[in-house]
Amino acid sequence: MKKFFLFFFVLGSLSVAAQTASDTKMNTFISTLMKKMTLDEKIGQLNLVTPGGAVTGSVVSKDVESKIENGQVGGLFGITGPEKIRQAQELAVKNSRLNIPLFFGLDVIHGHKTVMPIPLGLSCSWDLELIEKSARIAAEEATADGLNWAFSPMVDIARDPRWGRIAEGSGEDPYLGSQIAKAMVRGYQGTDISKDNTLIACVKHYALYGAAEGGRDYNTVDMSKVRMYNEYLPPYKAAIEAGVGSIMSSFNVIDGIPASGNKWLLTELLRNQWGFKGLVVSDYTSINEMMNHGLGDLQAVSALSLNAGMDMDMVGEGFLTTLKKSLQQGKVTLQQIETACRRILEAKYRLGLFEDPYRYCNEERAKSVIMSDANRKAAREVAAKSFVLLKNNNQTLPLKKSGTIAVVGPLADSRRNMLGTWSVSGDFDKAVTVLEGIKSAAGPDTKILFAKGANLTNDANLAKHTNVFGMEAPMDGRSPEDMIKEAVDAAAQSDVVVAVVGEAADMTGEASSMANIDLQESQKELLKALVKTGKPIVMVLYNGRPMTLKWESDNMAAILDVWFGGTEGGNAVGDVLFGKYSPSGKLTTSFPYSVGQIPVYHSMLNTGRPYNHEEFAKFKSNYLDIPNEPLYPFGFGLSYTSYSYSDVTLSGTSLKMGQSITASVKVTNTGARDGVETVQLYIRDVVGSISRPMKELKGFKKVALKAGESQTVTFTISSNDLKFYNNALKFVNEPGDYKIFIGGNSVDVKEASFVLGK
Repeated sequence: MKKFFLFFFVLGSLSVAAQTASDTKMNTFISTLMKKMTLDEKIGQLNLVTPGGAVTGSVVSKDVESKIENGQVGGLFGITGPEKIRQAQELAVKNSRLNIPLFFGLDVIHGHKTVMPIPLGLSCSWDLELIEKSARIAAEEATADGLNWAFSPMVDIARDPRWGRIAEGSGEDPYLGSQIAKAMVRGYQGTDISKDNTLIACVKHYALYGAAEGGRDYNTVDMSKVRMYNEYLPPYKAAIEAGVGSIMSSFNVIDGIPASGNKWLLTELLRNQWGFKGLVVSDYTSINEMMNHGLGDLQAVSALSLNAGMDMDMVGEGFLTTLKKSLQQGKVTLQQIETACRRILEAKYRLGLFEDPYRYCNEERAKSVIMSDANRKAAREVAAKSFVLLKNNNQTLPLKKSGTIAVVGPLADSRRNMLGTWSVSGDFDKAVTVLEGIKSAAGPDTKILFAKGANLTNDANLAKHTNVFGMEAPMDGRSPEDMIKEAVDAAAQSDVVVAVVGEAADMTGEASSMANIDLQESQKELLKALVKTGKPIVMVLYNGRPMTLKWESDNMAAILDVWFGGTEGGNAVGDVLFGKYSPSGKLTTSFPYSVGQIPVYHSMLNTGRPYNHEEFAKFKSNYLDIPNEPLYPFGFGLSYTSYSYSDVTLSGTSLKMGQSITASVKVTNTGARDGVETVQLYIRDVVGSISRPMKELKGFKKVALKAGESQTVTFTISSNDLKFYNNALKFVNEPGDYKIFIGGNSVDVKEASFVLGK
């Protein structure tokens, strides 16, 4: 045994020594290079520009080629393709004075060319291995397409579904969000960032962006430090612990200071407390936008940002045009400019760009990797595992491969909307529609009738706002009445109706906040007309956010939430509707009864006058008109089978500091089909020095169970799992009473208690 440990001690020591030698070599190389660089060239490395393409603002960089040749550009984003990127790289490597290579970034959010489900949908798989695999495929394709920097993962905790960018993250919970953040970073960066199939990940948006007031994009955020540390900061910290190479600042203010100029955020917390060593890049023109926050002119906000710890200016070019003047006036220091420049050069060195600037420009690799059959097959699997079955009365699903099925709805045959928001490199023409997926899965003995039935919206103004990137919400030339009649006629001839409804791809995502999160009235009218036919209706919901679905929940026979499933989404829908795959997704965001209930989430604090699920009582913390609870709670999701949980068994009822106990339940598949269940562990600190959440997710396990099979699922709970940030922002665990909850969602749980001693 001693030899065994000695072997790994020596191996670990060799590894540390090798890393130290590598760092020494890198530092020597960069120091030598920087001695040759002029001040203008050092500032130039801090400039990230776009010639167009995937832009998210009104500004597009000008004179990009000449700036590259003059050493005034550190990186580009918005272009893809080995040939195009080689041409741009040649401008830097052959035509600039010091031949410093560029790096190339893009918003690779949920896949590259082979588009995966939107991140919110992906999170509903609760499958960390699958999520990591999806990021690995994205990295393989993106690097084959010339890229080496992905502006992903987005790890913002979001509890307001009005905010369009909730689609880009992993939902409302900091524990689950942290696990997914780490999985995504591992998938993108692999174990060796210098390989030609890995790239630098960029965790965003640092920080707190998901808590924008009113759910309105780019808006103010204001919260206590206790809430920050316990609920909103953990996923960013987890990504850093996983080794993420870069961080992107957010648009919002924090304690009144915009994130891109917030020294506490970018230096004190990020670097001094968390030890982050990588580079920090601004979001799109977020440095310039500090002028609108009232913090001075472009020179002032650029100096503020550099002083705060910003390394790279995305598109705004305030660094490029003002830092030299600020240095002369003593508003910034040369050391600050050089520190930022060094971090950018270090990233390029670690990518191997100084060794081979064209390592990501292999056109033959692009042909074999991008949108391969294997990648599409994986995308289909990932999509099916992200779907959440919200309702299934009388075993309406799975559908039989016989009889007649009416497929209706504005999204049933819409190729344009299949990929969802932030699929900048995806080709919607190569996506599979739901109608195609159903026809393929149904087989030759099933008759399929199709009718569009309704527009996505009849609101011309909303359609115009939605169609900024293309015709996602087209207006049909027929009247709404004629369209509904066609759908009703199809339903009358059918045994069951599949209504494919929901949002257009860009009704969620950046700059797509919505005050009304109901189904659009045009689609509701269609569903109401279909209900009158008396036929069972399966609602297939495309959405990038939790929606208010009370009427639909009451009137549909089944509801399958498929988010936006990506390139193979239509086939995945067919697989699930006809039972090839039994749905196993679980919600990572609570669905509210009403928009007026927002925010509603599983880990809320109690009040001094709590509503305890009893009948309405005056002078309690409840609504007059709706329940406090969400319509569909966090962690909820049905299957084509059913599960029962035994009582919780603890290995002990007391726990000492530094020790652990186990909690076990027996989970039984009580239905007639095989299935996969996500078993969830929640804990409540009953008495604390500050008010503590009613439930906190602390663990989960996915178990595959055959019909009738049972399995004992065990969680180990250590005293460290009980730690939280107290009012002094110290990470502590406090002796006292605790409750454990285990179940298939955050509401339907079995409960046990234990005591943490000193």
